[in-house]
Parts: sequence; structure tokens; C-alpha cells
Amino acid sequence: MRTAAVLPVKSFGRAKQRLDDAVGQPDRTELAAAMLADVLAVLRTARGLDDLIVVTAEPRAARAARDAGAHVVDDPVEAGQSDAATRGVRAAIARGAHRALLVPGDCPALDAGELARLLGGFDGAGVVIVPDRHGSGTNALRLAPPGAIEPSFGPGSFARHAALGAAADAVVRVAQAPSLELDVDTPDDLAALREALAARPGAAPRTRALLERIAPSPAVA
Repeated sequence: MRTAAVLPVKSFGRAKQRLDDAVGQPDRTELAAAMLADVLAVLRTARGLDDLIVVTAEPRAARAARDAGAHVVDDPVEAGQSDAATRGVRAAIARGAHRALLVPGDCPALDAGELARLLGGFDGAGVVIVPDRHGSGTNALRLAPPGAIEPSFGPGSFARHAALGAAADAVVRVAQAPSLELDVDTPDDLAALREALAARPGAAPRTRALLERIAPSPAVA
């Protein structure tokens, strides 16, 4: 079964604006780039992934994606994550995918073992939802076939995706993947990521280095 990962990536200059109180420009731009690079580094060697598709209007993201061996889909209107995800799913179908895994580009602590379990478990067709750490959003979506439902991200998307799956008579399952819950949109999210990285010294090297530069961890007495 051919599986494609789909990453919608917003233009770096427009990304992470809710971090403004904690991280100023241009550091937010560099943070978005570092997080994407760490995610791509895990995905490019993931067992069970046959294709990698990045949907973006950001030239730096497109270059990083191509360097990682990904197929790049232009996102000329940047109408939001759901629209970009749909563009990526269509590309996955056109490239012969039987399953699509929609993942964010801002989960730099992505764990290869968790990713392998998400790809290898939950046999059969259907919708597998990985909720965000608050339980209301969707941080990853595995669709078999890729067009099983239309992606609908944003506030309340966990319940919305479950309802869409049920309406499509698809089997709907929920997967727990703590590293995929660590997307970064707010200062609280950034603090949660830093705590997680402290417990995993080898994870997300680019993001870790950038965070140490712009906001070093407090010294331990």
C-alpha cells in the first residue's frame, strides 16, 4: 500500500504570529524554517512512507523540501491549512497513493517510532485522527483512501473530522502520538516543546539550536 505524507507549510513571514510576545521577527521566520527542517529530516527516512509532498508558497520551504526529496505543490493563494491539505491530497492521489498522512510542519519533536506505529497500525481503510494536546484540534490525519474525507482543520477540527468520517461511513479511530501533539502556535506551546526537548537530547537539533540562541534555557544551579 503506497503511502504519502502531506505537509501544508505557510509562508514563513506569515507563520507563528501568535508567538509575537515571545519571539519577534525575524526569529519567528527562522523558527518556522528550523521546525520544518527537523520534521523533514524525520519523514525522509520514515519506514512505511513512499512519498513526501509539501504544499507551500514559501521559496525557502520549497527548497528544503526538494533537498529532502519531496515533491512540491505550489500554494498560490494560501487560503489556509485545509485548502493546502486538499491540494496535497489531490497530488498524492495523482502520484498513486493509497493512503495519505497529513502532518504539520511545526512539530519538530516528531518521533520516528511514534510515526512508524501511526503508519503501521490501524489496519484497513478509514480515518485515523491524532488530536492536539488540548484534545480539540487535529495534529495529524491518516486517510485511507486519501480522499476518504475532505480535510477541515482549525478550531474544533477533532470533532469535525470524526463527524466527517462517520458521515462517509468510514471507520474512525483515534491515535495518541505525543510528539505530534507538540505543534507550536502560542508561547505556551513553545514552553511545552522546550520541556519535551529537554527530555530528548537528540531530537529536533535545528529547532533546539535556534531556541538556545534566541531564548537560552535557564542555567541549572
